Amino acid sequence: MKKTALLFLTALIYASIAYSETEYYALMLDGKKIGYCQNDRILDDGIVTTTEKMDMTLGRMGTSVKLTMLDISVETASGRPISFESSMDSNMTKVRTVGKFMDNGKVEITSEQMGTIQKKTVDCPKDALMVEGIRLLGIKKGLVEGMTYTSKMFVPHFQATVDCEVKVGAKVMSDLFGRALLLPEVNFTMNMPAASGEAEIETSTTCYVNKDFRALKSITPMMGMKMVMLACDKEFAMSQDSQVDFVDKMLLDSPTKLKHDGRVVKGRLIYTIKPIEGEKISIPTGDNQRVQVQSDGTLLVTVDPLKPSANVKFPYTGSDSEILKMLKPTMYLQSDDEKVVALAKQAIEGITDAAKAAKAIEIFVGAYISQKNLSVGYASAAEVAISREGDCSEHAVLTSAMCRAVGIPSRIVVGLVYVEQFGNRKNIFGGHVWSQVYIDGKWIGIDATGGFGAGHLELATGTGEPSDFFAMTNTIGCFEITKIKAPGIMGMLGNLFR
Repeated sequence: MKKTALLFLTALIYASIAYSETEYYALMLDGKKIGYCQNDRILDDGIVTTTEKMDMTLGRMGTSVKLTMLDISVETASGRPISFESSMDSNMTKVRTVGKFMDNGKVEITSEQMGTIQKKTVDCPKDALMVEGIRLLGIKKGLVEGMTYTSKMFVPHFQATVDCEVKVGAKVMSDLFGRALLLPEVNFTMNMPAASGEAEIETSTTCYVNKDFRALKSITPMMGMKMVMLACDKEFAMSQDSQVDFVDKMLLDSPTKLKHDGRVVKGRLIYTIKPIEGEKISIPTGDNQRVQVQSDGTLLVTVDPLKPSANVKFPYTGSDSEILKMLKPTMYLQSDDEKVVALAKQAIEGITDAAKAAKAIEIFVGAYISQKNLSVGYASAAEVAISREGDCSEHAVLTSAMCRAVGIPSRIVVGLVYVEQFGNRKNIFGGHVWSQVYIDGKWIGIDATGGFGAGHLELATGTGEPSDFFAMTNTIGCFEITKIKAPGIMGMLGNLFR
């Protein structure tokens, strides 16, 4: 019998014995401890329950944001998914999701937020795995240098199945707070889900695992930094955290000062974007920006904000299935919430033109959110409708939910925006969130924090789920803006034929 098969059989026999185990990890960002992770694995009567709790605190320009995430995966001893529970608690926001895997290749999912319950069914290949299944597959394949294989992984927080490629490297001496171990390096590359029509987002995590395929150290790139999880004792894991200001890490210097009217940069601009050596970036082409990849690897991004067509009626009456999805309520865009609906009707009273209605909602939300601060982790539209508090993301979710409530398709955009000054930094691009509305076959940008213009660089679109922000955190820090210019006469003529 081959060694890998013997290891796999041994793991299955070992898994038939009832027991529990706990592992603690320190969570490090930019070399500072920002939190901890606790991993509990309980095996009883042939059922494996893995509970992963992550608790961290991040700084936002002097304000602390606490984030707690909990994942509970229930699987058979052979690694077949049975169910999961996932929750996130971030200052004001609390979301809980449970899922049950069905025999027909579907997952029944129920989510709850602020008393609002939503149910849906998503596809899931029968060979998709979760935590225990991935571990057993790793034991079965073996930790031989050069080994490469693929698998499908269901990620509860994304409520989706992702493709995962696993590559086993050489053994590396790993320092675990003074405990040096020679551990095989295993790289996991996953293609994360993206909005319809956009390329999937590739992310890689490097793990250093023991013989039971348990990661004792992992490294994940994030905003040009490294998120590191290190196995440690409980005392150190629970010790006091330091604070890393992640907002500051999301600021990029502008190569030039841009002219703007208040918050909005007028006209059209061409950005030259250069990936940092060794990094791969993907920036989408859309109705408001076009991307050209140059032979040297740089990207030319032309941002030319569209003006909406006039005299377009709403609600939307088309039959495009993708656009119709952008009218439906979601966990963060509760367009059917009583308060959200009332605000939307108030904002557009007497208006019959879609463009004017969207503009009215944009202006209304800007004035309605009276407490503009960074203390909110990430709230939903229904929460913002009550609290009237938040930053750009809260403006965006309320704007999009209100647009959907009156029949104007809308979605969330994450990216960068130019500002003259933010904190003690001048002439910079910072991480930002805004909205788009679908009018007369085009996606039009609107931004309740001050308007949409050529200073907005789109990185990804979505429906307001926290996973939408993955594209931004996975891309920012991986490139620099080296040049910004207005297009010449030929460029302006070309825009006439868009």
